[in-house]
Order: sequence, then C-alpha cells, then structure tokens
Amino acid sequence: MNRELFQGLYLAPDIVANALKTASFAAELFTLLGFRCSPASGEVKGDIVTAIELNTPENLIAFCQGIQKGSPVDAYVTPEPWDMPGYENQVIMAAGAFTNGASIELSADGPLRPPYAAWLQGGLSYHSGRISILLAAQEMLHQQLISL
Repeated sequence: MNRELFQGLYLAPDIVANALKTASFAAELFTLLGFRCSPASGEVKGDIVTAIELNTPENLIAFCQGIQKGSPVDAYVTPEPWDMPGYENQVIMAAGAFTNGASIELSADGPLRPPYAAWLQGGLSYHSGRISILLAAQEMLHQQLISL
C-alpha cells in the first residue's frame, strides 16, 4: 500500500495542475462563445470545478455528449438525461473515468433546469481535457446550437 500512497503524493501536484488548466481553458473558450462561466477565466480558483451556464437544455445535452466523446473510457456511449433519485429534474452525466466516481478525472453533469449549467470537473491530462472541451464545443456546433 505504501507504493500507491507515495505514487499519489508524487503525481498529485501535476494532476491538480492539469485539472486547473483544463478548467481555465474551458472557461476561456466558452466565455468566447458567449456563455457565463464560474469561476471565469483568469479568476482565482478554489476548486477544480467550473460551472458553464449553457442557457438551454439542448446546449447542456450537446455539451455533455461532446465531453463523453473525448473520454478515454466509454467514448462510444451517448449520455442522455434521465430521472435520477434525489433530483427534481432530469440530470445528464458524462464521464469516461478509469476509476468509477473519480472526481479528478474529467466529467461533466448538470440538471435540466435553468440556467442549464454544466458542472465540469477534473482532467488527469491537460491534453486530453482540452480535446474533450473542444469536442463539446464541436458537438454544439455540429447540432447548430452555436455559431462561430
């Protein structure tokens, strides 16, 4: 068990930095596309989570589907909103994590209610996180929900 503990301590700073860079990239891109992000790009972050207000259920669904397409695991899955126990509204979740429930791995989810915010978190690798963010924007563009 000591090996895993020390490996985690060794890798943690780089992985957290990648998650923060992914969050900053997402906030910058989606701000440029006209969406409100919290924290905004350039703001001090106290967490690896970024809320992106996507304004419509269609945008939220397309965003999560794009994130899923960039996932290292289960990229072939198409997330759909569903009735999740404990929520008043349907929820959509995208995650392709190596470890189930891993909050440091890239995922996005949100309830289908105004402001239709996607809660984006994590990213083990900035490069794969950036690809997933771009795929989310591409999916919205492909579905003609945004224009450039």
